[in-house]
Amino acid sequence: MKYYFSLLILVCTLSLQAQPIDVTRYGALPDSFSDATEGVKKAIEASKGQDQTVLNFPKGRYDFWPDKATETAYYISNSSSETEFPIKKQRVGLYLKGLKNVTIEGNGSEFVFHGKMITWVLDDCSQISIQNLSINYERPGMSEMTLKEVSAQHVVADIHRDSKFAIIDGRLEWYGEKWIARNHHAVLVRPEKGMLLYSSWDPFLKSKAEQTGPLRVKFSGDFSKFNGKPAEVLTIRDRYRDYVGAFINRSKNIRLSNLHMKSMHGLGIVSQFSENLNYDGIFVEPEKGSGRLIASSADGMHFSGCKGQITISNCRFNGLHDDPVNVHGTHLKITEIVSPTTVKLRFMHHQTYGFEAFIAGDSVAYLHTASLQIFEEGVIKTAKLISEREMLVEMKKPFSAALKVGDALENVTWTPSLNIKNCRFEKTISRGTLISTRRKVVIENNVYYRTGMHAILIENDASGWYESGPVMDLDIRNNQFIECGFNSAPDNYIISINPQNKEVVPGYYVHKNINIENNTFKVYDSPLLTARSTKGLIFSNNKIEKSDFLSAGKTKPAFNFTGCTQVKIIGNHFYDGAPRQTKTSAMKSSDILP
Repeated sequence: MKYYFSLLILVCTLSLQAQPIDVTRYGALPDSFSDATEGVKKAIEASKGQDQTVLNFPKGRYDFWPDKATETAYYISNSSSETEFPIKKQRVGLYLKGLKNVTIEGNGSEFVFHGKMITWVLDDCSQISIQNLSINYERPGMSEMTLKEVSAQHVVADIHRDSKFAIIDGRLEWYGEKWIARNHHAVLVRPEKGMLLYSSWDPFLKSKAEQTGPLRVKFSGDFSKFNGKPAEVLTIRDRYRDYVGAFINRSKNIRLSNLHMKSMHGLGIVSQFSENLNYDGIFVEPEKGSGRLIASSADGMHFSGCKGQITISNCRFNGLHDDPVNVHGTHLKITEIVSPTTVKLRFMHHQTYGFEAFIAGDSVAYLHTASLQIFEEGVIKTAKLISEREMLVEMKKPFSAALKVGDALENVTWTPSLNIKNCRFEKTISRGTLISTRRKVVIENNVYYRTGMHAILIENDASGWYESGPVMDLDIRNNQFIECGFNSAPDNYIISINPQNKEVVPGYYVHKNINIENNTFKVYDSPLLTARSTKGLIFSNNKIEKSDFLSAGKTKPAFNFTGCTQVKIIGNHFYDGAPRQTKTSAMKSSDILP
């Protein structure tokens, strides 16, 4: 009898272990340069019959073309408008829908995508791991060229070998596999300094292009206002975000590990209304030895309306045209009060719409858009999309008379806790980290190196991007902030707490309980911290070191506070002669604690 039960336990244990599915059995062959898409689709389909699966890719290169890829239709936050991309159809290399307990094991393989594709989609999935692989594109969406000669009348540049181009009627056109760039956005890179600066493709559009070598082009025209210099690299993309790098939708318990995202179209890894996400060892940076400088044409990781715990650890972000990490929800504006319990809502930002921002059972906060004052909360009884832009939401209980047309709703249920640790942020045109969530946030042991704008930005607005919501409990500790903010001068504060409350309500504060301690700030200029409408802000035991990276110019306040209270600056160590001026407005002297 004892033997029987031991055998039964062994059989049950083995049945629960992940069963490997080798993609080569289904026709996906490494290093064959053939299309692996259909074979991988068959392997994914085979996994549906198992309780646990390892989708195994023997090490090698796997190519994915859009021709036989799954076609999807997703509305993705912060991606594209109706004008920019009216029909939301995207081809996907690896499409996982409604799956559980699947591990995609790359074994160090490289997945190379052709044309415009989303690399993977996880939709309505749980307990999914993707690990040990690299993502690249045969023709990245970013075009790059190194400036060789620059004058007021001409520019000579060497085009990167991966940046396909043609000269048609004297004009240079950037093209790829079944696409051409039409809506140009340009960023200038100074490689020796690791700086990304805003620039323009306009003078090149108006110039005459002439190919003078295999990859060399001479542009003749008016370049008197062009800000590039020899040895700098101009990077150019189409500004329309018709695709994203990867998409995780309505999924939970997702783990990404040891992934090298060498190039991505549009937004990077987008996680939308997903829960419990652990991203460890994600490297958003160009392939080493490729000579390319840009890995993502927009954000590195974008989280919209997620919940549970998000952990981002041991990651590196290097070469981005936008923010490495952005975490937020979405405010929808009330356009009509239909009944005492029902309102009509509208998505307001042109790039964010069309998804179910609320579902039955979600808790919501009502707020006045101008002040961002939350004045009431409720629970949703029913919610439905009635058009791409509008939702009809019925509450379980009537709302009060304080609610007016023009107010907004935030989804409180879908707000995550966040931990960002042991990461490095560098070579980005904009910020390092954007945070808008009310639950516990810890940002620790990271390096922010020469981010173009604020290293950390905390906003919350219901009038521009409509990205919610308030920050209630944030620790920023043991980080290094090195020479950040050069694209933001004179507002080049390293940490910016900047809610977009255009009206101030006496005694109401948008953000609360922000603790900035034990960090090192290596600064070339005086601004350190700016904050607005924040209660309980501590800047303590930080070390401020001097850098000669750039000329500082006119001395500005180190601290700038507007409408804040319970602010404490204590125990910090400044270099000799460091500016320590604190500027305040709409505050009493007692709002700064001793």
